[in-house]
Amino acid sequence: MLITGGAGFIGSHFVRYVLNTYRDYRVINLDKLTYAGNLDNLLDVMDSPRYEFVRGDICDAGLVNDLMQRVDLVVNFAAESHVDRSIMGAEEFMKSNALGVYTLL
Repeated sequence: MLITGGAGFIGSHFVRYVLNTYRDYRVINLDKLTYAGNLDNLLDVMDSPRYEFVRGDICDAGLVNDLMQRVDLVVNFAAESHVDRSIMGAEEFMKSNALGVYTLL
């Protein structure tokens, strides 16, 4: 399973949920580690043999394609969501929230 944005608040909870609930699942966590991502959210799963962290951007088509070859399920939590930041930097929001999702599709 590929989980994008898995170092954020909601994504990290989902990563832990999957690893704790579905013992036969492997998780690849793709996260850009922007202001919203924090690897400290995942300290308790970092050493799991069923967990892999990949630092990268969902807009990187080559990286996304490589990761897609290794999974059969994708859950996307990668998004820019802070209103104040969207006003000051709309381009980054459009890249992540539109182009990034398009790349995943």
